[in-house]
Amino acid sequence: MFFDDRLATVLRLRATGEAGLRTQYRQLLDLLGKNRVHPTGRQYRSLIAAAWLRMDALAEAIPAEDRAQIIREAGWRFRSADLAAHLADQEPAVAAAALTRADLSVDDWSALIPRIPVRARGFIRLRRDLPLDVEALLARLGIQDRGLPAPEVTADLPPAQPVAAREPEQSPAPVTPAPASAPTPRQPVLARPRAADQRGTRSDRDETGRSEISALVERIAQFRRERSASGSDAEIAPRLPLGELPELPERAIASFGFATDATGKIVWAAGEVAPMVIGTRLASGRGIEGASAFASTLERAIARRQPITGLPYVLGGAAAIAGEWTLDAQPAFSNEGHFTGYTGRLRRILAEYDDTTSGESHEADRIRQLLHELRTPVTAVQGYAEVIQQQLFGPAPNEYRALAAAIAADAARILAGFDELDRLARLESGAGAMEPGESDLVQLVRRIVGQIAPVLAARAAAVEFAPQSGASILVPCEAEDLESLLWRLLASLGAACGEGEKIETRLDPVIGGGLALARLTCTLPADLAREENLFAASARPAKTTINPGLFGAGFAFRLARAEARAAGGMLVREGDRVVLTLPLLTGSGDLPSPDPAIAAEAAG
Repeated sequence: MFFDDRLATVLRLRATGEAGLRTQYRQLLDLLGKNRVHPTGRQYRSLIAAAWLRMDALAEAIPAEDRAQIIREAGWRFRSADLAAHLADQEPAVAAAALTRADLSVDDWSALIPRIPVRARGFIRLRRDLPLDVEALLARLGIQDRGLPAPEVTADLPPAQPVAAREPEQSPAPVTPAPASAPTPRQPVLARPRAADQRGTRSDRDETGRSEISALVERIAQFRRERSASGSDAEIAPRLPLGELPELPERAIASFGFATDATGKIVWAAGEVAPMVIGTRLASGRGIEGASAFASTLERAIARRQPITGLPYVLGGAAAIAGEWTLDAQPAFSNEGHFTGYTGRLRRILAEYDDTTSGESHEADRIRQLLHELRTPVTAVQGYAEVIQQQLFGPAPNEYRALAAAIAADAARILAGFDELDRLARLESGAGAMEPGESDLVQLVRRIVGQIAPVLAARAAAVEFAPQSGASILVPCEAEDLESLLWRLLASLGAACGEGEKIETRLDPVIGGGLALARLTCTLPADLAREENLFAASARPAKTTINPGLFGAGFAFRLARAEARAAGGMLVREGDRVVLTLPLLTGSGDLPSPDPAIAAEAAG
């Protein structure tokens, strides 16, 4: 990018409507918070100043809760200390969301914290990913974690005695419980001062016999009641981990990584599996020492520090991990060469494949799975491009809409290429077939030649096709599939035509000698005739609007050959010609008499 005009483009837009205001607010947040240091220059500084003014104007039009929700969107963080300082001066919900999403360096935090209001510093203290230097700075400024509220004191209770009014106890004395008729006024336990030499029973209970633990429980209950009554934001008043969250349902785990020590005991595991498997030994240890004759394959591998590949392993324990696994692990050594353990992965044993399924079908399944994984991001790119081009989320500049339209078109061509790869994999492995039906081969060839003719006429080229008048040649294929086959064949030939080239196309029925075929013969253009292997042709077609496919003529011929085989015919090269043969559906009595030479050539 030679120059960055994104900020100027956003500021030129006139946001109208609620959706337009939100979109412009998101764009300014992204641009102002993207880089730690903005480019210099008087013009860019004026743009930055205009952007801050526009942010303030949008803040007046968008409610604080909505702005906080935009800032809290998942997967978004900003690295600009200026943006953090700007948002920290706004409403508490916006300041809390911004200071939670900010991803600043130690120097930026150190310069930012003294500049922001005191109430906003508390939001930073709630984070648990701050550097140690930043936490130390907050401690020096007196910003501490939020504590529990003080207990309620009944109005009719006398005030607590000050520490100076009490005489220090000289020696421990037995505690005499108060009579039931005259209860001793109860003081808040955690607020009551205690003498330095207080010990024994008096350090655990107050005058009423209530323990400090029960007082603490009451304070926690009071805190929860006040929080429920206030209905404050979760980020401002976080919930205590008191077990009120619902338990997540257990799910089966497909694979996980692990690491062991030198004895084969798992000391680390990935993610949620760690509490279930840490401490488990890969082998019992009975036959590890010395690798005795009674040791298992796993025990001998551990004793000899050998790699473990594809070894069946049974894991017990929780339902999420119990069952049969496949173990793969590699030994690890320190810099001094000492054995430190294994690092590896456990994978669930996949279901056995059906023995009747061929290896080619397995390969086709893997190719289709790969194409499925590739389609997902391309489809997402196409969808977002169409959203921008159609302005579904708000107005967009015409330049952006033009780029988005081009991206959507490129994504559509890529998806069409994926469809061709998937179809070839299915047909060559036998997993796919041509749809049965009834189609007139003469009519389809004439239609495709008519579509190609205007494009070739600009180069004085042509595909010459003159079937016998009134004749129809029917083949047992569905019309759409047969048209795709013929288009790949004829469009590949037409795209490779040079200036003034003519392609002779002849369609004849072949009947007799046990044959009932339709034979389509086409001459090859000069560029394709020079190729040794027509089905792997690398010659680039001339610049033309005829598109035989995303991958060129060689792939198109190969796919057409697979479709012809699936239909019961074939596509072969015979010298400077390419010949397509398909089985006939029309009876011999309805067909014109074939050329004897052609019938003899096909029979031979």
